[in-house]
Amino acid sequence: MAGLTGREADVLRLMAAGLTDAEIAGRLQVGPATAKTHVAAVLAKTGARDRTQAVIVAYEAGWSPRAEPPAGLRARPAT
Repeated sequence: MAGLTGREADVLRLMAAGLTDAEIAGRLQVGPATAKTHVAAVLAKTGARDRTQAVIVAYEAGWSPRAEPPAGLRARPAT
């Protein structure tokens, strides 16, 4: 996980929260293509084949998301 940039770590946290690329783009205030690029970088750097595996690999490596994400990165409340 040390190879991830700060932004990629933020993206991984949002992926772990179950957000889609479009939702990640909205939270990070970037375009959809930029969000997809960040997700692709996370997948490549973790060696994961999909989003779920990226989160699993991260947890198995000892990574854990912050208990409270930074302002603006909070996941939507469950409905």
